[in-house]
Amino acid sequence: MLKRVVLVLGFLSTFSTSFAQHDAVVVSETPVATAPAQAAEVPAAVTEKDKIKKENKDFITHHLLDAHSFDIMVTKEGKHIGFPLPVIFYDSANGLHTMMSSAFHHGEEVVESKGGYYKLFHEKIYKTDASGTINLDEHQHATNEKVMDFSITKTVLMVVVTALLMIFIFGGIAKSYKNSLVPTGAGKILEPLILFIRDDIAKPNIGAKYQKYMSYLLTIFFFILFLNVFGLLPFGINVTGNIAITAALAIFTFLITQFTANKNYWQHIFWMPGLPLPMKIVMMPIEIIGMFIKPFALLIRLFANMTAGHIVIMSLIAMIYVFKNVIAGVAFPFLTFVLYLLEILVAFLQAYIFTMLSAVYFGMANEEHHHEGEEGVVHH
Repeated sequence: MLKRVVLVLGFLSTFSTSFAQHDAVVVSETPVATAPAQAAEVPAAVTEKDKIKKENKDFITHHLLDAHSFDIMVTKEGKHIGFPLPVIFYDSANGLHTMMSSAFHHGEEVVESKGGYYKLFHEKIYKTDASGTINLDEHQHATNEKVMDFSITKTVLMVVVTALLMIFIFGGIAKSYKNSLVPTGAGKILEPLILFIRDDIAKPNIGAKYQKYMSYLLTIFFFILFLNVFGLLPFGINVTGNIAITAALAIFTFLITQFTANKNYWQHIFWMPGLPLPMKIVMMPIEIIGMFIKPFALLIRLFANMTAGHIVIMSLIAMIYVFKNVIAGVAFPFLTFVLYLLEILVAFLQAYIFTMLSAVYFGMANEEHHHEGEEGVVHH
């Protein structure tokens, strides 16, 4: 048992070392000539502990951002182990540009294309001069002209990979059911989850019309689940921690809810039945606002929970390099391991909550109006 604990701690220490190495490179990618006032703001005497804290903070921030290249880790010599991704952006002055992200050398080089100069700074592409000057404001934000970025970033790549993986897995499951109702292969593992979504999420919350929503509910559950699990890998794949992704998923739920709603749903929003006229006028704006708050709650809940998990885990790893003692070297890897186990539970839980709330909204959109005196209808 002791040997297993030592192996686990060594495993986590290896990842924490690779994270720290990556951080040292990321901090150095800011160009010296970005702004004249930047050097003046740095204190003359910076302690080693403050320097480490700043590097850890910068690395956590960079980890949460999207990236134009897929980096698995960075060596002590600063060599990035991974592969470049396609960069596609549009500049109104020079048109459409296509290249590989290796042309930017992780933000260290200026790229000349069609007469313009471009630089990658904090994973955003800016238009610069020939020397690659990035102008910063008082908040250290770049003020250079941005371009319209359509690149295949790490987030986009993982979304495509997850979609293809789901097509492959569930296409195989559907094909196997044509030959036999007994599940085989991945169906043995995933069939209980599929039945759970049907029997414990769709039917109780939607009712008799649950079947037309099953394809979406299954897709959204496994899509979020797979992305959450990929986010637990030590490659920095923070897809569901990207608010643009969670917003897109919430918009899908919102649109399906509105376009499949019945007359009773819209009546309760714009002209609440059974209320006096003044109350109907008061309730109408409240119901309209609530209609948009529901998808907003969906996107914020998923985004906040997954982002918070990444920040906490990486902060614990960073504490090892702040304290630099035996206690920190044992305690924080152990806490990181415990939180990783908790994050696995959160990965399933957040997929379940998003799917369940979507089913609740679909059920509200299809609820039938019952007059007083009628017996309640039990949904099957």
